[in-house]
Amino acid sequence: MTFLFNTGRTSAQGTGLEHKSGPEYREATSVCRMNPVDLMQLEIEAGERIRAAGPGGVVVLRVAASDDIPQGTVFVPLGPYANAVVGGETHGTGMPDYKSVEVEIEPTDDPVPTIDQLMEAVGGLAYLEEER
Repeated sequence: MTFLFNTGRTSAQGTGLEHKSGPEYREATSVCRMNPVDLMQLEIEAGERIRAAGPGGVVVLRVAASDDIPQGTVFVPLGPYANAVVGGETHGTGMPDYKSVEVEIEPTDDPVPTIDQLMEAVGGLAYLEEER
């Protein structure tokens, strides 16, 4: 199904700004909030996983139901998971499209990748922190 993909800051995502390779940041940024009606149409429940494919690529996310999200749209907190979907096109502005990006969403049993796996999939390096 096609959805409009929106991103933004959340308090949970904001508290994880340090230690971006940690589990708290991963949990905060790898969730896709969807309207409960859309979840029913996809025949999935909150806590299950979806595959979101957009102009930047494909990523697996965990879903959460939210009555605050309009039908036909999804919300993912800013971070590496959202970046994997929106792509790098800036239309000369220096800022990628973080709002109303068309994505295809389908249920999946695939695991949510770690942030290190996301970085390595695009040819980057895993985050390096002294605490590791």
